[in-house]
Amino acid sequence: MTTPYYQDDSVTIFHGDCRDFIKETVISSSAIVRLDLNLPIDAVLTDPPYGIDGGSGGDARDFAKGVYRASFDDTAGYIATVCVPVIAALRDCEIPMAVTPGVRNLFLYPTPTDMGCFWTPAGATHGPWGFQTFHPILFYGRDYRAGKGALPSGKLVTEAAEKNGHPCPKPLGAWRWLLDKVCPPGGVVFDPFVGSGTTLRAAKDLGRKAIGIEIEERYCEIAAQRCAQEVLALI
Repeated sequence: MTTPYYQDDSVTIFHGDCRDFIKETVISSSAIVRLDLNLPIDAVLTDPPYGIDGGSGGDARDFAKGVYRASFDDTAGYIATVCVPVIAALRDCEIPMAVTPGVRNLFLYPTPTDMGCFWTPAGATHGPWGFQTFHPILFYGRDYRAGKGALPSGKLVTEAAEKNGHPCPKPLGAWRWLLDKVCPPGGVVFDPFVGSGTTLRAAKDLGRKAIGIEIEERYCEIAAQRCAQEVLALI
């Protein structure tokens, strides 16, 4: 995993299992993720799998939410044994972190410092009690804006995510908002569950640097293609 799958001046993507990376390179006492880049990590922003196994009930499966073409099983057991320990290890670094865990396995994660949400009034997918409009955001650590004019912890989202070949991509505009909230200007953000690379793309758009890891090569390729697109200068 020492050789990047993709790298440019802003973004580095590694193809591998983030558990190996966390175990070997997170130094909790100094809150530095070293890797070969030796870059201090200023924030974590990630959207791990939701443990929904493709959804169930009504026409949830028709929406193809969470139907990963991947080597792992998107189950509650996977969340408990893989995703939660990774988030817990990063939490111990005491750096700002935002995690969007989904609803079904929300309470498996460590108790957050605070909670926000994306509110989608039109509903994003079906749940056992109807359209899901509340999408939780778990915040850990300290808001870098604390005492300097804090921003709201939630956001109304009407933007649709682009269809890019990943089963659960996130709206880029909403993700830029969340990244700006958790990562200071000029900072480096880390995403252990890259997926289609929305965190990395948002970081590049906002002038941050980003490091990400993705276990599935097909999603690494999607993320790399998105990140290879140059940022258009505003006129």
